[in-house]
This record gives sequence, structure tokens and C-alpha cells, in this order.
Amino acid sequence: MALSYFLLLIMFSASDDNWITEKHKGYNLVYTPTDKQNKEEYALLVDNGLRSVRAFFGPHYRKLFSIYIHPGRHSLDSTWQKDWGMPDFKSECWMVASGMATKLDVISPKRWDKEACEHRYAETKHTQQLIVHELVHVYHGQLNVSPDFSNAEGIDWFVEGLATYASGQLDSVRMLEIKKAISDNQIPGQLNDFWTGKMRYGLSGSVVMFIDKKYGRAKLIELLPFTKKSDLLLSLKSTESELLAGWSAYVRGL
Repeated sequence: MALSYFLLLIMFSASDDNWITEKHKGYNLVYTPTDKQNKEEYALLVDNGLRSVRAFFGPHYRKLFSIYIHPGRHSLDSTWQKDWGMPDFKSECWMVASGMATKLDVISPKRWDKEACEHRYAETKHTQQLIVHELVHVYHGQLNVSPDFSNAEGIDWFVEGLATYASGQLDSVRMLEIKKAISDNQIPGQLNDFWTGKMRYGLSGSVVMFIDKKYGRAKLIELLPFTKKSDLLLSLKSTESELLAGWSAYVRGL
């Protein structure tokens, strides 16, 4: 009995490594046999996401990229361990995907209920927005000097805020939370701290929204190649304190 179970595990692991590549317009969908029956649904999520990204930014992606549908968290963690040079890395339960210039890695969405927390495939709007969020990272990475953002300094808030804002994840619930935090004087004093804590998505996304509304979409897109906060602020002709003061006043007025 134990031997049969051991052999079954070996067979399952072997099948997980048997990646299938399917070519689509602008990207490759890469999946294992366990997701063959899900590929059409997932491709639809991606195609809808690509339309959302193009509607926000305008131009098409510059390069072909691949989307890897991982059969489980172990597969995703193994990839991240190699990509990030962190052999002992173990992802948190809410982590289900990542995107950079050349690829998007995601746990098979239909397995989120078992493999993750805070995410359910049946919550279709949430699922679609998460895919768009990662597709924004891919788009951003293709324009950034550091395609995987590994050499970015002090712009985590911008990278994640852009994806949050452009994907539609900056909803009314998050905005009300940020407005209350501003009123209660519970806002970090520096942009570097905006991508921390439970309000990180709302904080970071709302700053990017403010930049978009104040400076315009063209200027927002001009910021995508920058890897340093100082260069981003220089392009905006603003200091950090001025940007935060303007952002605070903007959010209060919503």
C-alpha cells in the first residue's frame, strides 16, 4: 500500500514537469497535463486582461512573454527559488502569482481554494483583476531598466501601486480605508513605507491614481522606465513631501 502510494507520487511529480506550450497572440500559455481541461478558461482570463492593459496604457506589449500555469504551490515555490536565488524561500498562503518582463507565473486559479488563502476562483471579478495586476507587471517590466525590478530602489510603492490602480483593485472599500487613515493621521511619513502593512495596496494604488489625475496618463507612462524614486520625483518636478501633501489633499477631496 505504502509502495503504491509512493509510486503514485512519483508519477504525479513526473507529469507536473511535462510542460505543454500553446502559442497565443502575444504570449505563450504554458501548462501541465493536469490543467489541459482548464486552458481555454485561463486563456480567456488572459485575453480579457490584455484588453484591460491595452485600454489603460495604449501600446501593445513590446515582447512575447510566457504565462506559466503551475499545478500547485510547490511548483511555484520551486520556480521562485530559482528565479530569485533564494533556495529556502517558502511563499505565504496569499501569494499566488508574480509577473515580470518575460513571464507571468501563477498557481492554477481553480486550485486557489485549496492552495491559497484570500483568493477564490469563483470570485470572478477578483480573479480577473488579479490576472490584470500581474499582466501590468509584465508590461511595466518590459519598459523598465530592470525587467524583473530586482534593481529598483525605493519604488516598490510605484510598481505595486501601478498594478493595483490599473487593474481596478483600488476599489471604494480601499479608498474609504485610506481616507479614514488620513483623517486619523495614521499614514506613513515616507513613500518607502507605503508598500507595507495591511493598507499597502490602497496606499500605493492611491498615490499612483493621484499622479495619473494630476500629471496625466502620458506622464504616468513616462515614469515606467525609472528604477529609482529620486528619478521619478525629478521627472514629476516634485519633492517627496510635496507629492505626499498633494496626494493627501486629493484623497481628502474625493
